[in-house]
Amino acid sequence: MSVDQPRVLVVEDEPAQREVLAYNLEAEGFAVSRAGDGEEALMLIDEQAPDVIVLDWMMPNISGIEVCRRLKIRPETRSIPVIMLSARSEEVDRVRGLETGADDYVIKPYSVIELMARVRGQLRRVRPAATGERLEFEDIVLDATSHRVSRAETELRLGPTEFRLLSTFMEKPGRVFSREQLLDRVWGRDIYVDTRTVDVHIGRLRKALTQNGGADPLRTVRGAGYALG
Repeated sequence: MSVDQPRVLVVEDEPAQREVLAYNLEAEGFAVSRAGDGEEALMLIDEQAPDVIVLDWMMPNISGIEVCRRLKIRPETRSIPVIMLSARSEEVDRVRGLETGADDYVIKPYSVIELMARVRGQLRRVRPAATGERLEFEDIVLDATSHRVSRAETELRLGPTEFRLLSTFMEKPGRVFSREQLLDRVWGRDIYVDTRTVDVHIGRLRKALTQNGGADPLRTVRGAGYALG
């Protein structure tokens, strides 16, 4: 599995439906986490924030709508897209789901093909590089499909780690990423790497970006981490 492979959390209390969803998402190239109820979902999200959440409304203990409400009031999870699944087809229920903060609402029974398209649509919004989009920041262009980077129309040679670092920064220009966040996104949560390794690769990325005389676009934020721009 690629460490920057987009991750989808499937929260569904019906095991058969949960596995069908997970199977189809994995076939589309996503890493999939599974939760059988709202409590387990919140625990998994705290351990490893997914890129997109597919969330069933009707679940025991903590309902999907309550999980969504809790996620959307927390700054650290507010921006994670939530696709709500529900057998409730009344307009008032759809409005309630969206007003709670759900980014999309899919009525059961649903088409798996359509749901996959909805997941890709939400992912395009939050992780454009993961869907092969072309990213631009000032005079820097990153083409995720061809794995090429150029600055001022001159192609740059980046190692795979530096490429993933730059992708992360270019998806969220201006956002400050801590070393721990960069480790999780670029190296993967299951791999032990010293945080100083991040500094080494940031140095290599800076050198590559400024090799033709351009200004350094990366900003070091003392005590916090790094940002682009």
